[in-house]
Parts: sequence; C-alpha cells; structure tokens
Amino acid sequence: MSTNGNSTLAQKDVAQESAPERLREGVTFTPRVDILETDKELTLVADLPGVRSEDVELRFEKGQLILTGHVKQRLGEKQFVLQEYGEGDFYRAFAIHESIDATKIEASCKQGVLTVHLPKVEAVKPRQIAVKAQ
Repeated sequence: MSTNGNSTLAQKDVAQESAPERLREGVTFTPRVDILETDKELTLVADLPGVRSEDVELRFEKGQLILTGHVKQRLGEKQFVLQEYGEGDFYRAFAIHESIDATKIEASCKQGVLTVHLPKVEAVKPRQIAVKAQ
C-alpha cells in the first residue's frame, strides 16, 4: 500500500489504462511533451522527429486528448553506423480538464514538432473587474 491511501494495485491499473493496446509487433515510442499555460489556453508541444502531419492522429474523446501515429523508416535501407531513431508507433494520452473548450482545439505539425492549442472556456478565463468610486 502507498502512503497516500491508494493501493499499489490501483495505481498500477491506472498506469496500464494509459498504455496503448498492442495490435502488432514493434516499438511504441512515447513522444516528449512540454505543456505551457496562459490565461487563455494550454499549449502542448510534442517532439515527433521525422513524422509528417499525415502520420499523426490527434483526437479528443471521453475527456482525453489522445496522440497516436506511426514513425516510418526515414532513410530507407541504409547501413547505419549508429541508429537512435527507429520505425514504430507512438502514443500519448492526456486527461483534459473541463476548463478546456474541446470544440476549439487546434493543432499543427511543422518539421517534426506538433503544437496543439487547447483554449480555455470563457467562464474560467480570469477577467479584471473595474472598481468604481462612489
């Protein structure tokens, strides 16, 4: 048992839920991601070296932003001295808070960098309230 009251088994189950189901042999990559927050939105930036936008699938369902796709062989059948990038699938999932307006999520992929804009709903954006003198 962990000290926060959750059992180790329950924590393991949660971790397993976020992993993709294996449907074929090969490697599954976990892209590196940075997430930035402003008053208006969250911005997710994922490194996907060698990945074209048509090889990326991004979807929002049941409160999760799910990033999947496939990294293809980059240089064909070459004799490598060192090869750190391989062919395989990639997967990442993020729980999205209800403060994000899912209907306005936008994404672009440029030179292997995926940028996803997750705008906040108007109700959660901070606003300045003028205080009037009387």
